[in-house]
Amino acid sequence: MATHQTASSIIAESGISFGTSGARGRVEQFSDEVCAAFSIAFISTMQATFTFDRIAIGIDRRPSSPKMAAACANAASIAGLEVDYYGILPTPALALQALADNIPAIMITGSHIPFDRNGIKFYRPDGEITKADELNILNSETPLAPTTDSPLQHPSDTANQRYIERFTHWFPGSPLAGWKVGLYQHSAAGRDLNDQILSNLGAEVVTLGRSETFVPVDTEAVSEEDQALGQAWASEHNLNALLSTDGDGDRPLLADESGTWQRGDIVGLLCAQALGIKALAVPVSCNTAIELSKSFTHIERTRIGSPFVLSGMATLAEHYSEVAGFEANGGFLLESALQEDNRYLAPLPTRDALLPALTLMVTAAKQGVAISTLVAELPSRHTDSGRLQNFPTERSQALIANWQSTPQAMEKALLLPTAISEINTTDGLRATLKNGDIVHLRPSGNAPELRCYSESSSQKAAHSLAKHCLAQLANT
Repeated sequence: MATHQTASSIIAESGISFGTSGARGRVEQFSDEVCAAFSIAFISTMQATFTFDRIAIGIDRRPSSPKMAAACANAASIAGLEVDYYGILPTPALALQALADNIPAIMITGSHIPFDRNGIKFYRPDGEITKADELNILNSETPLAPTTDSPLQHPSDTANQRYIERFTHWFPGSPLAGWKVGLYQHSAAGRDLNDQILSNLGAEVVTLGRSETFVPVDTEAVSEEDQALGQAWASEHNLNALLSTDGDGDRPLLADESGTWQRGDIVGLLCAQALGIKALAVPVSCNTAIELSKSFTHIERTRIGSPFVLSGMATLAEHYSEVAGFEANGGFLLESALQEDNRYLAPLPTRDALLPALTLMVTAAKQGVAISTLVAELPSRHTDSGRLQNFPTERSQALIANWQSTPQAMEKALLLPTAISEINTTDGLRATLKNGDIVHLRPSGNAPELRCYSESSSQKAAHSLAKHCLAQLANT
């Protein structure tokens, strides 16, 4: 590799870009040189604002992740930094440790996308990187030194232990005693950690679906196979709840006692209520039951993606003391420190799967009710979503641009049940119909996919609407 090459030129040649959650691309695009370029550009960007001599690195269970992490670690070492390597762990566990140490962090993960793709998430010493940081990384003129090929050090367990203690301190004793919780482990980074935390809280844990090959679980578009598995497992094992996460543990997948997977924004809403949150930042795609519940002093609707939720939370924190956010995928972001009696919950302004899932289970257990009872108490608004894979982004953008200016063309193309009464273009195209239903179309930020979100007065109607619209879109 020529030493005169800059990080930005190597990144540009790779074809990798930032989506809504880190840099994503095909595995073959993440060569050692490209991983080093991203690492050096990130380190240089952070050094413009922060002083540090160490960096934290973690990975998910994808077969490509260890090699990528080694390239990032070697680049950091060449840049003069010590590397705190934590091995396989949930992204929020790595972020929590880095925040405590006031150092930046790199997480090698593609989250829920297929195993032939991967990604890199970056954390500042004070939390997730911003959109401005992303631009600085992509445009970094920092030159690269020749890379080395050194093996990764033995991983530390410190971050895992801190993550465990976060929940055992906030939920003291055995609040889940008497509960039987299924744990759908698949290839999730935190599968063993989640087992330990649930057991520490008193639950009887039934481990299910463990896989040594990577399984791309998407908490926003649960497969029909996983829906059937959830119901079968709940019936077979007489479960009170069923828990899973996506690949890197920042999005929860929680099912009630019937094995019905709950929508992530409903889990987030119930968690925010239970924690006494006053002000929320949530993406425009989230369920309108949030407003209808009348549980919050202020609700800020943002574009989709954690950087936008983070920006919204930061603004709210200037005026409110209990601030949080969540996304439709269920990832919960805690902006404010919470304190109750002698318990303290530190802020964790990045998506986390366990806080919302555990909060719902503990709340239901303390009240002596089922999770489905908590859900039934909310306003009757239901959402569904699906996606068309291998749908070119340019095609998605052209459709949305056309239908934004001519909603009647959207009504005709999608054979909508009623006319469109309102268009929202905060992120993609969100159309409210005259009957109150909602259809929201948005190109994925990190894959050639078109997502369709729907909302209606019943789950059956929402599912039917999303399925219908996706079928029509496939024929456009």
